[in-house]
Amino acid sequence: MATRKPAPPAYVCTECGWTTAKWVGRCAECQQWGTVQEQGAQTGILSRITPLAPTAAKAARPITQITTEDAPRRTSGVGEFDRVLGGGIVPGAAILLSGEPGVGKSTLLLEVAAQAARAGRRVLYASAEESPAQVRLRAERTGALHDELYLASETDLATILGHIDEVAPQLVIVDSVQTVSSSLIDGAAGQPSQVREVAATLIRVAKDRSLPIILVGHVTKDGTVAGPRVLEHLVDVVCHFEGDRQTSLRFIRALKNRFGPTDEVGCFEMTGAGISEVPDPSGLFLSQGATEPGTCVAISLEGRRALPVEVQALTINTTAPNPRRVVHGLDSSRVAMVLAILERRAGIKTSTLDVYVSTVGGVRFTEPAADLAIAIAVAGSIQQISVPRTVAAVGELSLAGEIRPVTQSAQRRSEAARLGYDQVVDDRSKTLRAALNDVRARNTTRRSDADIPPF
Repeated sequence: MATRKPAPPAYVCTECGWTTAKWVGRCAECQQWGTVQEQGAQTGILSRITPLAPTAAKAARPITQITTEDAPRRTSGVGEFDRVLGGGIVPGAAILLSGEPGVGKSTLLLEVAAQAARAGRRVLYASAEESPAQVRLRAERTGALHDELYLASETDLATILGHIDEVAPQLVIVDSVQTVSSSLIDGAAGQPSQVREVAATLIRVAKDRSLPIILVGHVTKDGTVAGPRVLEHLVDVVCHFEGDRQTSLRFIRALKNRFGPTDEVGCFEMTGAGISEVPDPSGLFLSQGATEPGTCVAISLEGRRALPVEVQALTINTTAPNPRRVVHGLDSSRVAMVLAILERRAGIKTSTLDVYVSTVGGVRFTEPAADLAIAIAVAGSIQQISVPRTVAAVGELSLAGEIRPVTQSAQRRSEAARLGYDQVVDDRSKTLRAALNDVRARNTTRRSDADIPPF
């Protein structure tokens, strides 16, 4: 009787599950490098596994008998960080914080560690990128020194686990997960297999001991978290820390949150003494001088938080065949569309003008709700009309010149009223021409060039 030949080994991509008969360095499906690994035959695997009886603590129970009293949220001491997490840190939670290099991830987490230590909780800060002396220098500058804050500079996973056993912390911060390696896995730190093993081990420790762990994650040049995609699936919360290096403003957003909403935004400001919270950032995006032609305030929505953003426009006559369009903080394609709508639907000629449009404070405002404010600012610059500080504009413009409603318009109007804006120009004006006429008739002061004081 002829013997059956054993099936050739299969190679499976650990990212997307693509299979191949031979090993390749790059997955043909998801285009990831180093994720194709050999997988043995799986036939009859259930017959080789001996079922184990679960312990009493881990026995399956009806969901109605399970309470959340064993997992109370604990504040991190940083209110804006708690806002994004959904009210605080849940015991046993695995939190991944990503962001561009130099944006302030380590500074933020050092402040979180210091606040937790001041609250009487022991914290272990494991830095795989800096020495303890370097972290101490930053802690002295930001005022984060405390006896309950323990520092360790280690890149080996087993040693970090040993520090956890010895220190017995109530919060662990690992900076960063891509620089820690495990001796049980071949390859250098940062490779997908290493990142997956390190993250899985730390998360297992977090769940077994109800120990919250915050992992710092590097990002690629595309802005996504470096390493295997499974890393984002393993953790409970994925936060992204972002901001422009040219400005001091920083935002933290939750891209994934098993314990709370993902539409909250935390606002911070980087200073020479570290990082500070900005619980009410309304004044950061508004100019403080007198009202000038070419300005209009719009109500932006960052998560659940409504923020007033001042849009400024400057127009200059030009004889060039191609007028300049310079945009900062706004979507340049939407600005070009608004200029076309102004000329076609409102009779305001913009094709012979150089147009400069920008936001105040370096904030990016790319949602369609900025259309109406851009149109009013440009029209005010052309016609030398000043819109007073008590007027705000919210609305999306259609190509037909109509003002369309935007998301959560009621929340925007209520926030505008709280900040002192007694008139909000929105979709109730129906068309752009009607909105401009309304602004001109009731709430504007026309100025001529002679009214501008000399230098």
